[in-house]
Amino acid sequence: MKIHLILWPAIALLSLMQAVAQNVKRQTDKHIVHQQERMVFKQWDRKKFTPTKGFLGLNYQYWLTWAWHPNYPKTDLRPLSASGPQTQRLLLVAAMKNTEEAYKKHADTLRNTALTETVNYAGAVSATDPLWQLYYKHEFHPLLQSNGPSALDGTEPTVRDYLTRTGALDWYLEETRTLAERLEGARTTNLDRGSRIIAYHRMLDEYRKLSSMWETKKQRAKLYLSLTKTNENVRQSGQAVTVPPGRTDSQIADDVLSKSKL
Repeated sequence: MKIHLILWPAIALLSLMQAVAQNVKRQTDKHIVHQQERMVFKQWDRKKFTPTKGFLGLNYQYWLTWAWHPNYPKTDLRPLSASGPQTQRLLLVAAMKNTEEAYKKHADTLRNTALTETVNYAGAVSATDPLWQLYYKHEFHPLLQSNGPSALDGTEPTVRDYLTRTGALDWYLEETRTLAERLEGARTTNLDRGSRIIAYHRMLDEYRKLSSMWETKKQRAKLYLSLTKTNENVRQSGQAVTVPPGRTDSQIADDVLSKSKL
């Protein structure tokens, strides 16, 4: 019973407070409303600087309010006005954004230029050069994979023995080794791409000349061994080879070869 006696008065008091709160009427001051509109979004209208002077300027409220601030109605203090601080801040933010984008674009250009120059000069990435991959890698493959046995591929055992014994094979291997070292230096050295390609071209020309000389040596060694064997066979058979006067060396060689067929 005591609890009910306490709760009922409390509930009645709350209901009364809610009813009073709902009956509160919002009071607005037009002077404050005008000031809020001026400062936020509307035009700085001097006609709305209330209270006004009134008839013959006899409104004492005007003089009590604006006599202390005579320049206030003439000065536009809106933050979003053409010259307001908020407008200036927004313009400054936009200008700073444009400057930032310009700096970023300039930095990206410098980065791309630096990467391009690095790719053009760095020897560490020379293996990725398209011209090397498409052409020079294939042309220099025999040079990079050259060794002693492969240099004598396709030759007869007697020719191999002769080239090895006379030092021709050592000469060829030394030349190819030197050329391979120069090629490796051109690939790994930090060098302008154009100069690197020119170095490839020159060394490829030297390698082709060296390969041609080596093939010529092998052919000449084979011919020399063939002529030597023919001469030995002629000596053992006791046949004399007469050399008519005025014959050329090629005609003499043809006569020797014809004798070997008998």
